[in-house]
Order: sequence, then structure tokens, then C-alpha cells
Amino acid sequence: MDTVERPLLLTDDPDLLDDLVRLAGAAGVEVEVAAEPGAAWRAWTSAPMVVASAGLGAALRRAGLPRRDNVVLVGQDTADERVWELAQDVGANHVVFLPAAQRWLTDRFAGCLRGGSAPAPIVSVLGGRGGAGASVLAVALALAAARRDRRAVLVDADPLGGGLDLVLGGEDAAGLRWPDLSQTSGRLAGAALCAALPQVADLSLLSWDRGGPVEIPGAAMAAVLGAVRRGADLVVCDLPRSLDEPAVQALRDSDVALLVVPAEVRACAAAARVAVAALAHCTDLRVVVRGPAPAGLASRDVAAALQLPLEGVLRPEPGLAPRLERGAPLGVRGPLAGFCGAFLDRLEQSARAAAAS
Repeated sequence: MDTVERPLLLTDDPDLLDDLVRLAGAAGVEVEVAAEPGAAWRAWTSAPMVVASAGLGAALRRAGLPRRDNVVLVGQDTADERVWELAQDVGANHVVFLPAAQRWLTDRFAGCLRGGSAPAPIVSVLGGRGGAGASVLAVALALAAARRDRRAVLVDADPLGGGLDLVLGGEDAAGLRWPDLSQTSGRLAGAALCAALPQVADLSLLSWDRGGPVEIPGAAMAAVLGAVRRGADLVVCDLPRSLDEPAVQALRDSDVALLVVPAEVRACAAAARVAVAALAHCTDLRVVVRGPAPAGLASRDVAAALQLPLEGVLRPEPGLAPRLERGAPLGVRGPLAGFCGAFLDRLEQSARAAAAS
């Protein structure tokens, strides 16, 4: 089971309390509740997170509670400057307003399932055309995270792909696969699910078996992703170009999506259609250009043609194809490993900046 620590809700406003309990429930977290600061001394110091109503401002000042981290002050009027003054007085780290901050608060509540940290980011990867190299990039990103001693989960969401277990040489590894989870819904224990998946190359892998096609409802994808992001440090999803219901769900849940596009004119034309479909479901879609460029097409021109930010370039890597064919481990050096390392650095920097904001 996930390790659950109860955040403290400090409010005498029944409507606000209902909203906060609902958001905590959506994250699968139980809470402690106090209507006034005097009743919250013990929970104030032990809770992983405190969410307090700005309406208790005077009482909070009088109570003289000790300063602590992870205090969130909930205001009702963005134009009320007294909320910011109160935040300074009581040492609040964050000031938020509902309903605008609903998703932010839900993510913070979910972090209490993982020792107070935020849920793991989800990175989805899809190809601009067939054979673009999206699956290879997805595998490389998960491996790069595992090599940093991060808990990485690799989700194979392409039912007609060759199977990421073959890329990793883990087709015989024991554990749950998509047919075992196709009817899943609701909340799952993240750590338990991660441990029940096949463990290959120091990461958890959710892939397919060698049987016939299995229909995966969007609800099953949502339940699985919600669980593994509570039990891991990074989740990487390999998506099909033709977006089915679970792929759409994965994009909606993703923090970042990477579109891999070979530096070719026809690949750009195909990728434009994939980009339009993907942008309907995710807000942060970036392009990764893969070389070589037979006609000299520059990576910045590919990004400009697709009207997407350029995340980076994957240069040709000798010897990569034979390693993939043998299911041999991907190298720790070379263009692919270099791109993954730089991308993970930027992802971790963004997460630290978000946590500090």
C-alpha cells in the first residue's frame, strides 16, 4: 500500500471544507480537520501539509503556531491584499484561490501519498510517422531515469507495436501485463502496482503479451497512470500515432508530450496531422527532430513548419539498430543518451521551480 500521511485542513467555512475534502478524496488521501487553530497544535507540527482558510487570519495570528514548511493559504478574493500580508505573518509557503487552484491542490494532496512530494511527471512519446523512433526514445528516457536511481515506469500504450518488452529483452519477465489490467478502474495502490509489473533493466514495464488484441478502456488507462505516478519518480508512455481512447487519456494526463519527427519533408507532412490530433488533448507538445537530414532540412525549420517548440535533436547513432534487434541494453553514451540526460535535467529543474513557486 502507499504510505499515507494526513494533511491538516484548518477552516471554519463549511463550503470551503467541502471543496477541500472533495479534492483530497480525488487524490485518494484522508485528512485531519480542525475548525480553529487552538485545536490543531499537534496536527500542525506533524501533518505533511497544512491547508488553512484565510478567513481564520486573526485566529492564526493570535495562536502563535510555530513556523513550518508546506503551509497553503486559501483565499477567496484575488484582489484582497490582506491575504498576502497574512501569508507573510503566518509563514505560508503558498497562496491559492479556488476554483482556479483545484488541480494544483489535488496534486499536492496526492503528494502526501509519496512522503509529501508531488506526483511523478508523465512524459508521453509519439512518432510523427511510422518508424520515427518514438518507442526507442521512450525506452531510452525510462532507462536514463533508472540509471539515475529514479523509480521509472515505462508504459507501452501502442497495442499494434512490436512490444517494448522485446526492445528491453524482457519478454519472459514475470509480472502483470495489459490483459491483466484491462478491466481496472478507480484508485489503485501505486507502490503495489509498480512492484507487480515486470522488472526489466531496473525499471517497471507495463507492456502486452503475445496474445491477440485487448481493448483497454480509457478508465483503465486513467487508473493505471494515476497509480504508477504515485509510486514512481517518472512515468514514460509510448503512444500510437493513431490516437485511441487510452492514448487520448494518456495525453490528457501527461505533463509533457514529445513528437519524434525525422528530418524529412514527407515526415513533416505526416507529423503535422499527428500534431493536430495530439494538441486537442495536451497543452505541452514539443518536437524532437531525428537525423540524418537527407535534403539538409534544419531542425528549426521542422519545428517552425509544425508550429511547435523544439525540444532537441537526435543525431544518427552507429550501432543502435543491431543493439535493438538483439534486445541488448542501450548505451550510456552517444546522441540518444545525451538527449535523454539533458531532457531529464530540464524536467527536474522545472519540477524544483514549480515546488518552490
